[in-house]
Amino acid sequence: METLRVSTKNITYRDFRPFFNGPVRVSLTKEASSNISRSNARLNSILKKEETIYGVNTGFGNLSHIAILPEDQKQLQINLIRSHAAGTGEPLDLGIVRSVLFLKLLTFAHGYSGVRLALANKIIQFINKDILPLIPEKGSVGASGDLAPLGHMALSLIGEGKVFYKGKKYVTKTALKKANVKPMVLGPKEGLSLINGTQVSTALAIKACLDGEILIRTADIAGALSVENSFSSRKVFRSEIHTIKKHPGQISSAKNVYKTLNGSEVVRSHDNCGRVQDPYSFRCIPHIHGACRDSFMNSVMIVNNEINSVSDNPLIMDKGNIVSSGHFHAEHLAQAMDTIGIAFSELGAISERRTHYFMKGVGDSIPPFVASDPGIESGYMIVHVTATALASENKTLAHPASIDSLPTSGGQEDQVSMAPWAGFKLLKIQKNLSNILAIEFIVAGAANNIISNDLKPGKGTAPVIAFLNQNCSFNAGDRPMSSEIKKVSDSILSGHLLQIVSKYITLE
Repeated sequence: METLRVSTKNITYRDFRPFFNGPVRVSLTKEASSNISRSNARLNSILKKEETIYGVNTGFGNLSHIAILPEDQKQLQINLIRSHAAGTGEPLDLGIVRSVLFLKLLTFAHGYSGVRLALANKIIQFINKDILPLIPEKGSVGASGDLAPLGHMALSLIGEGKVFYKGKKYVTKTALKKANVKPMVLGPKEGLSLINGTQVSTALAIKACLDGEILIRTADIAGALSVENSFSSRKVFRSEIHTIKKHPGQISSAKNVYKTLNGSEVVRSHDNCGRVQDPYSFRCIPHIHGACRDSFMNSVMIVNNEINSVSDNPLIMDKGNIVSSGHFHAEHLAQAMDTIGIAFSELGAISERRTHYFMKGVGDSIPPFVASDPGIESGYMIVHVTATALASENKTLAHPASIDSLPTSGGQEDQVSMAPWAGFKLLKIQKNLSNILAIEFIVAGAANNIISNDLKPGKGTAPVIAFLNQNCSFNAGDRPMSSEIKKVSDSILSGHLLQIVSKYITLE
């Protein structure tokens, strides 16, 4: 089992991949432990001076003007967690929950939260023993922290609520007894530090980036397969054409398509066909895929910045003063995920257009709907309809969440980010995109089976054709298609199809 270190060293979304593969082990570096202890000592020093500290000796949000007596301050933290555990919906994916816990540790490791080292060690104990809080999906507006979901996380740490222990759901008390783990007894500010932060929004963004990295490359492979089997031109993807446009995503996408089609006898078979121009959805793959790539990479930078940022409030600064800011506000993440959502909706839109191109038939070579016996057979007519439905759904889902806001907490939190909704929408868009691309692969593969199966495919398309022939019954005529779409879609999102192609060519 892999051990991951909690430190102040900058990391990226890619470092979170192990969390989505199963249980992991984590530990604190000496620097992180020292930072946490030093920050807690600063908080204790301030508490001795009886200064007013938001959320420690005051109420919360619009109740911050109410002073809390010393004898009530411990109960204050417990009440905070219990009242904030108000989420609804299905439980978060366990990979996302592991990421949430690790992100909370990363914030503590910077030494601005004032929590005890014991709290960080308790979170580590939960991760290492595979005790994962049951966190409902819905209930956060992505400001003042992901309050409701983080409330459920914190509830588990104090021995309440529900958890998944080794993959099975339990009442937390039962799971802790089985694992021989004691619940956390909270100190000053610790309940507040647990629920203040962008960790849920960030974890959703990390998942979207991990899946997005796969999808962005797979879209180029799908485009190349459609170019090849629609007898479209490969020449328009030559490097010298695209280097005079200064968009790096466009240059990379063009290289990927051109490289994928290296050595294709299908491409060479129509060198002198006389076709002047192909439709935009083929000819402009580098421009459209490239724009989506660049939007994705710009958003990745924002996500990585958030991973390495402090996300808490109030903050215990180096000189021992306490300041209230808004580092729990997830506006950066909301806009980044909205941007990725728009980009990936476009990838689905152009993929659907390429599939549509096959539906009309291609010259005298490929019959309408890529049917072996048109009329008696409907071919891939309704498979295309499914792609159309998903592409349309994505256009609705791509409406930005970050431009909406409703005030909460009696108006104290009057402009919120809606980042979690941006994240959930994005993950839906990406799942739809994987199905749209799966349909494009299947239709282009069916075209190859009808007219070009005696010709050598490109270096990058050959392993795709082999994969499709193993998983799709092209010679069976009309048949239920759902299972084939699922097989190909699952292989896309898992990265399996990309890995197959990457054995033969290096994609950018």
